[in-house]
Amino acid sequence: MSPHVILRVVSKLLIPLIALFALYVQFHGDFGPGGGFQAGVIFASAIILYALIFGLDEAKRAIPPSWVRIGMSTGVIIYGGTGVATWLLGGEFLNYTFFAPDSTHAAGQHWGIFAVELGVLCTVASAMVAIFYAFGSRTTELTDEDW
Repeated sequence: MSPHVILRVVSKLLIPLIALFALYVQFHGDFGPGGGFQAGVIFASAIILYALIFGLDEAKRAIPPSWVRIGMSTGVIIYGGTGVATWLLGGEFLNYTFFAPDSTHAAGQHWGIFAVELGVLCTVASAMVAIFYAFGSRTTELTDEDW
């Protein structure tokens, strides 16, 4: 039996709840505190907890570094693409009212902010995981005799 069985069982229960809370923060960020940055850090913490409990190699099998790089790029493209879309609709960069110009209840603002925050979520979560992978993959420079 593994000496860390309690940690493994508790983390298997907590990781989905942490990810769900990240989605809650993301989707309710325009109504209260939160948004893409906070949700990205919370989501990355779920992946980092998985890596700390089950090992870095196992985490890299679950979420490969190539996916992390794609996530960072996709987030920036979503953010910038939202601004370019407003230009193409005839408005200023990131002026969300042009997403729904006939709406009287600022639907364009809602969809624009949602798209930007989704891009921030992807970028921040991927960047935090990439930083963790980079630091976790470092080899030690000490030999056993130096200890």
